Amino acid sequence: MSGQLNLFSNLDFFEGVDVEYKAARGGLPRDLWETYGAFANTDGGTIWLGITQRAGALDLHGVNDPEKMLSDFWNTLNNPSKTSLNLLRDQDARIVRLEDPDRAVIRIVVPRADRHQRPVFIGTNPLRGTFRRNFEGDYLCTEAEVRRMFADQAEEPADSRILEGFGLDDLHIDSLRQYRNRFVSRGSHVWLAEDDLGLLGKLGGWRRDRRSGQEGLTLAGLLMFGREQAIRDPAAVPGFQLDYRERFGEDPEVRWTDRLHLDGTWEGNLFQFYQLVMQKLSVGPGVKRPFRVDADGYRTSATPVIEAFQEALVNALIHADYSGQGGVVIDRWPDRLEFSNPGTLLVSREQLLKGGVSECRNKSLQLMFQMLGAGDKAGSGIDKIRSSWAEAHWQSPVLRESHRPERVVLELPMLSLLPEEILTRLRGRFGTDFGDLSGDEVHALVTAQLEGTVTNQRLQGMLTLHRVDITRMLGGLVQQGFLESDGVGRGTRYFIPGELPALAEQAPPLSEGAPPLSDGAPPLSEGAPPLVQAPAAAMPPELSGLAGGAQLWLQAKPVRERRRVKPAVMRAMIRGLCQDEFLTLQQLGVLLGRGTKGLQEDHLSPMFRTGLLRLHFPDNLTHPQQAYRSTADASESTPS
Repeated sequence: MSGQLNLFSNLDFFEGVDVEYKAARGGLPRDLWETYGAFANTDGGTIWLGITQRAGALDLHGVNDPEKMLSDFWNTLNNPSKTSLNLLRDQDARIVRLEDPDRAVIRIVVPRADRHQRPVFIGTNPLRGTFRRNFEGDYLCTEAEVRRMFADQAEEPADSRILEGFGLDDLHIDSLRQYRNRFVSRGSHVWLAEDDLGLLGKLGGWRRDRRSGQEGLTLAGLLMFGREQAIRDPAAVPGFQLDYRERFGEDPEVRWTDRLHLDGTWEGNLFQFYQLVMQKLSVGPGVKRPFRVDADGYRTSATPVIEAFQEALVNALIHADYSGQGGVVIDRWPDRLEFSNPGTLLVSREQLLKGGVSECRNKSLQLMFQMLGAGDKAGSGIDKIRSSWAEAHWQSPVLRESHRPERVVLELPMLSLLPEEILTRLRGRFGTDFGDLSGDEVHALVTAQLEGTVTNQRLQGMLTLHRVDITRMLGGLVQQGFLESDGVGRGTRYFIPGELPALAEQAPPLSEGAPPLSDGAPPLSEGAPPLVQAPAAAMPPELSGLAGGAQLWLQAKPVRERRRVKPAVMRAMIRGLCQDEFLTLQQLGVLLGRGTKGLQEDHLSPMFRTGLLRLHFPDNLTHPQQAYRSTADASESTPS
């Protein structure tokens, strides 16, 4: 199947969670299959054969005999000794003709594999042939990562496992009694006539395996109602961790103003954690009308915002992979909350945003919370949260997934969606033309102004438009002069013209006048100037060892020459500087003209904790050569 490559009539060609260009001059590249598996095991993506990218420029040189190459691709893909699974439909791999009729490239769209299909691996040994994707490219998964993928395949939920040697004595009976009282408060139910063992059985906390005859306490029962010491037993969940932290203070030396963690002062199980955290979430910033709490600490009424808090908390608890690293962590700032849990998404982000798909790692825990009126089985939990945030006129939630360690983070900003001061600034800048924009276009500009940059993927989580329509909208805003763009493919960022001059340097021209494969940015004019390079002599000696030191020195100039900049601008600049290589604290201090102590405390440490930056030496936080690099999802995150 083939098509004509035309940027503006086929914008969907350039959409994808990730993009990989391969030369393919000598036939199918050997590393093609690693990328195929990595895309399948991560978020999907698009592979282009016959294109290379160097220093920001794309060379569309094409492939020789594209029909034969495409045939070879299908034959290899369907060979079980080469790849474990063919995920593609016929239309997912196609020949794309260039404007020069003698040249063609091949486009391969790889979907994200669902949990039943992962791991997708090359060769015959999944422990040696399973790859995943990060910002730098494809990496070989560890044995532990592969085994967790196999565990997620199971139809039997993770929390239904019967714990040999555990019994009712390992439960915190007061927790089960409080749960029953909470259950009663919602009205009569036939299960309430059961004794404790019977109620546990109905909820999935006690189970009998019909095949083996084994009977006993399940992982769900222990996690929800167990004694902390029993939960942390090596035969159960030795790495069990629960943590709620409030960060309301202005003193950077104070790490948190309130904290709830497993310190021995309360019985550390999920039910107690849920109750205590919900009481804390009922007051504080963003909660104008807290729900009333009865003598037992139970909610009697709630606002949409509180219901969103509840949904986010329960989602983190029931979707967590308790065999993973880091535990469930809730961080609360005056202007946002973050709910973080170990594990990966069992469905794609796109499916989550659409709703209607229910895939839960811990189905018995899900049922236990549902009986309390918390959590949703219809796959509409994220929809409820987004609706509540829209009703409060706050910026849309952000969902991030990371690997090594595997974690899912839901960020709930409590900032006005359309602050009047931002609208006034944009009206003053663009005049009457701003009034002619649609609501979605205004939303994109406000987000770019607030967050420094905006991406297609960020807007997918905020608007109801399809990603292709967002691409067209962003391209139109660029053409009309409302936005400028930087990067190609997934990395394309859009920003208010002149607001971040360091990002606005124009990229080198594409070879042979070919159009850029970007998220809707218009083609560069022929002969566009290359990146301006600062003279090497102008650089401090601390930067002399950096390959791109001259460009970084020039890029950081707008911040370095200003005494004060907004935190959002500073963090956007740090993300940009760390986009392509690891930079040390000392190098960033020189580039930005800032003291290292303030830079570390005010920006780098918070950005690392919230997933915007990753460490060069993650296993040694105090390594003398510690350095920082932007994460894959940095462009989607909301700077604080």
